[in-house]
Formats: sequence, structure tokens, C-alpha cells
Amino acid sequence: MEKKNKDFLKDITDKKTFFQHWRFIALYLIIYDLITINFSYFFALWIRFDLKFTEIPELYFGSFVKFAPVYSVATILIFFFFGLYNSIWRFASFSELNRILGASILSFLVQLLGITVFVQRMPVSYYLFGAIFQFFFTVFVRFIYRYITLERHKLKKKNLKKHNTMIIGAGDAGIMLIKELKNSEATSADPVCVIDDNPNKWHRTMEGVPVVGGRESILQTVQKYDIDRILFAIPSASPEDKRDILNICKETSCELMTLPGIFQIANGDVLLRKIKPVAVEDLLGRDPIKINTEEIAGYINNKTVMITGGGGSIGSELARQVSAFNPKHLIIFDIYENNAYSIEQELKRKYPELKLSVLIGSVRDSLRVNQIFEQYKPEIVYHAAAHKHVPLMETSPNEAIKNNVIGTYKTAYAALKNNVERFVLISTDKAVNPTNIMGASKRLCEMVIQSMDTVSRSGRTDLLPLLNVHSNDPENDSLPDNVVYPEVPELKVESIKNNERKGTQFVAVRFGNVLGSNGSVIPLFKKQIESGGPVTVTHPDIIRYFMTIPEAVSLVMQAGVYAWGGEIFVLDMGEPVKIDTLARNLIKLSGYTPDVDIKISYVGLRKGEKLYEERLMAEEGILKTDNDLIYIGKPIPFDVIKFLHQLQTLSKACYSNSDNIVELVKQIVPTFNPLNE
Repeated sequence: MEKKNKDFLKDITDKKTFFQHWRFIALYLIIYDLITINFSYFFALWIRFDLKFTEIPELYFGSFVKFAPVYSVATILIFFFFGLYNSIWRFASFSELNRILGASILSFLVQLLGITVFVQRMPVSYYLFGAIFQFFFTVFVRFIYRYITLERHKLKKKNLKKHNTMIIGAGDAGIMLIKELKNSEATSADPVCVIDDNPNKWHRTMEGVPVVGGRESILQTVQKYDIDRILFAIPSASPEDKRDILNICKETSCELMTLPGIFQIANGDVLLRKIKPVAVEDLLGRDPIKINTEEIAGYINNKTVMITGGGGSIGSELARQVSAFNPKHLIIFDIYENNAYSIEQELKRKYPELKLSVLIGSVRDSLRVNQIFEQYKPEIVYHAAAHKHVPLMETSPNEAIKNNVIGTYKTAYAALKNNVERFVLISTDKAVNPTNIMGASKRLCEMVIQSMDTVSRSGRTDLLPLLNVHSNDPENDSLPDNVVYPEVPELKVESIKNNERKGTQFVAVRFGNVLGSNGSVIPLFKKQIESGGPVTVTHPDIIRYFMTIPEAVSLVMQAGVYAWGGEIFVLDMGEPVKIDTLARNLIKLSGYTPDVDIKISYVGLRKGEKLYEERLMAEEGILKTDNDLIYIGKPIPFDVIKFLHQLQTLSKACYSNSDNIVELVKQIVPTFNPLNE
């Protein structure tokens, strides 16, 4: 029965496919061509004999009639061969014209040789005018359809509200974009002028649209042509040029949109769909991040990789980039099933051959974490699971410690016990001289990683406490006193490059804010702008370091290649950005005027928030790596045994929801200076 149903559905599908509209159009074209190709040569013969049918010699007319069936079949087959019956003629261009020309030349040769050799030599005008008329009629019916379609689109677009549109870029992308805007009925954008910095193109036209000048004329041209939309169409532009031009454009009240990078544009047919609104990151003007893909491929290829917090903004981008390097098995571990499901479906679509396991659970749950490590045996772990929202953690400090610190300890402990090769912690610049509990918790995470690396070097994993929550052995809650670990050798770049050490290598990667992440201010600002404002900025002078999520993740993966153990890698986030400037740029990019259309309201620093973030503590110092954007912070020495004892106390306190948790953290992290005290 099931097979019959499938066969029935297949029959319906086949019939539906066969009886599509274009097949009827093709049938009409075949009938039309059969008539016109014969009429063309008859018409040529008629002209040759002064437009008098009775004057045509019976020898010539009989030869024409005798050869007509053979020529008709041969010509239709030639037209089929050249694809003249399956083109979408509403988009006909020079490609279709060239195919018609080729088919006409070949059919002319069939007529010339066939009727001359096998039937009768005809007058020269018969061959010449017959070929010309056939070519004309073949082109006419196909391109008149395109013309009528374009006129219908123009009539439809007249009823839409027009957007006078400026195109920036008079290159290949610009001309393709103008053509699509003119031909598409899906947009009301009307290209009225083009901007290009090449003076040789000024005062000329592209598809009837004038090239009016360079970037310095953008502002006056917007007023002259009443422009309300600007499309940036230079996909090969350098980051600096793109930033400078868009910074001029944002001073207008126009809606700004841009094309992606040139490598993302496969062909002109989908150009219009690739246009996207200009984002704040387009104004940063940073050079593209350079990574050594061969090194990363050698590091990831055929390895089992686990990502905790794999459904979050950083974790999901890690999953995307790891998948591109052909891991043996990718494991995504997250507590929030909706995000985990979303990235799972995305990766299955993009990498159907990828061996992927998406698992739900909490890094706080020792039994669950240990079970996963024992079952799947990951070789590389990226630990991105964390609470990151500063104000929320200020009101729930125990949760910050449970999830960030104890969760990191339990995951790192499982990695160490199961012989993971490399463990990479995603940290933050808020861990430097922290002023909030979230930043302090991430500094504690870094200390956990450094402690675990010391334990890994010593080989004394039996001395690590289980912190008893969710453990199989509640008695194993204490740490022996007077334990001395072997001295850790001084960190040198040469030793990192050689990478000769054994055991699990624990490292942390520290960076600032990422544009578009769940905790970023950008989504908040956009929602506030959409609702009409006000846009809330904490302080007019507050600054932050910013990087896009893909940039940050690519550098995290590169830093993982450099890991030797115990390092805190620091990413160069570029120049700091004022949040006030960021908010104003977002308002301008949305087509509004700051403090006129959309108000900016300064609400004061939130709990635990400081005006600027630091990337390194003063006593850390830095070492260079082969990548100019990745540095190594020299580990700050601390008493590992004392720290592990303090960690036990901290664990018990946070799980008992202590009111004194902030004071306990201050005792462990001497650089922690809460602002709200």
C-alpha cells in the first residue's frame, strides 16, 4: 500500500511538472517557428520575383516546397539544441541573442547546403533574405515578450510609492543592481543617480542613469535629486573606503543599504536579494581578520570537538566555524533547547555529512557532564557556557558563581579526568580589575583554568576536590593540606610553538564586546529606535571595545592552535568606541536624526558598570604570537592549593545562597572592587 501511495504521488508530481506554463509557451514557440522559418524563405523568393506569386518559376517553388519539411524538422532540432525553448524570456539578454544568432547561422548552413546539394540551386537573394527574415522573426517574438513584460512592470511600479535611490559604485555590481531595480516589480526603488570616485565616469550614464560625481558630492546630490535611499554597491571596497563613504552617507536622512563582500556574490541574478541594511560594524572600518586556516584545519580536522553553551551567540558561531574544518564529531552542549535546536538544524542543512550530537544539560550538573565526557571522549573543548549579563548578575550573584565558576570547574575537571587534549575558556575583558560580580566570576574562571593546567602538569588529579554537588562520592569533599605541586616552567613563545608538553592544556581567551551577541547593546538600541525612542545610554563618555562575532570566534580558534597551557590569550579589539557615538550612528543609519526624531537619554551607570574596560592587568604583561591580533598574558602566580580551598568554601556558600558571596569573592580576587559599595 505504501509503495502504491508513493507511485501515485510520483505520478502526480511528474504530471504537475510536465504541465507547467513554460511548456505551453515552448509549444506555442515551436508552432510559431515552424510558420516563420518557412514563411521567411518563401517571402525571400516572393521578393526576388517582384512580389508576384505567378512570376515564381515552378522549379524554384517546387524545390522550396520539397525541402521545407526537412528544413523545418532540422531547424526545430537546432533551436532545441541551442536552448531556445527553455529560456526565461522575461529576462532575455545578450546571452539569448547570441544563442539565437548561433542557431540561425547553423540553420542557414542546413538550408544552403541541403537544398543546393540535394534539390536545386536557388537564387542568391533567396538564401540571403531568407536567413535575415528568419533571424528577425525569431528574435522579434522572443524579445517583444520581454519588452511587454518590462512595460507591465513599469505600470505596476507606478502605483507603488517610489524611493529615489542613489547607487554608490559605477562598476559591475552597480550596473547589475541598476538593471535589477529597473526590471524587478518586487521593489519600489527607482535609481536616479550614481556616485563613483573615478572622474572618467562622471557626466556619463549607466542604463540611462547619470553618474553625477564622487563621494564629496553625496550630500548635495541627495538634496538635488530628493534621495531617500542609498545603496552601496562596491563589494570590493576596502574597509577604510567603505567606512569613509558610509560615514558621509549616514549624515543624510536616507535609508542605507549595502551589498556583501564580492566573494559572496555568485552572479547577478540574485544581486537584489543580497542587499542588506548597513550595520554598525560597516562603520568600524577594520581590516579583515587574518587567520591561518591551514593551522586551524590541522588542529580541528578529524578531532572530536565539544562546545559548551553551543546554542548561544558565541557558541553557535564556534559551531559554524568548527564544522567548516571537518571535525570527526561535533558535540553541542547547552541548557536552552530552543537555541540548541536552531543551530542543530542550521548545521544539518549546511553540513549534511557532519557527525553532530546536540545534547541538553547544565555545566553545573557533575553527573551529566561526566557522562558526556566519558561517552563521547572529546579531544578539544570550547567552554562558552556562562551567565554574561552584568546588571542581572549583580542582583543574583550566587547564580553567577554557580554557573560561571563552579560550572567551569566541573567541566574542566571532567576534561582533565578524560584526557582531553585542549580546553579553551571563553573569557572577557571584564575580568580585568573587575567592578562587578560577572567580571569577578570570569576572573575566577581564569584562575580555575590556570589551576587545572598546573594540576595537569603535576599529574595529581586525585588531589582535586569534587565540590560534592551532583557528585557520585559526597565524601570526597576535602582537599589535603600541605600539597606542593611541581614548579611551573616560565612561559616562552618558543615552547608554545613547539607544543611538546603532555596532558590537558588549559587556556583562556579574553576579548571585549561582540556586536550582535545576546548581551550586546545593539539589539537593545534597535528595539528602542523601532519603538520611537528614547535610546538609553548609561553615560556620554562610556567606551567599549567591539568586534563582530565571526571575527572574535576565528581568533579564538587561532589562539587555540597556539595554546601550550596556562596562557590567557588577549585579542586586539581595535580602537575603543564610545557607546554614545554608537547609538547616534544607529539612529542615523535608521534614517532618523538624533535628539530630533529619536531622543537619547543618559540614565547613569548601572550596578557594577565602569566607564571603560581593560584588556590586561598591569602586572600581566604581554607576549606576541604569530598573529598580530593575538597576544598572550603572562600568568599571574597565585597559591593553587589555597585557591582550591577557597573554591570549596565558595561552592558551599553559593549553593546555600549566601548573602556574603560578594565578600568571599573579594577575598579570592584581590583586584575585585565592586562599584556599588
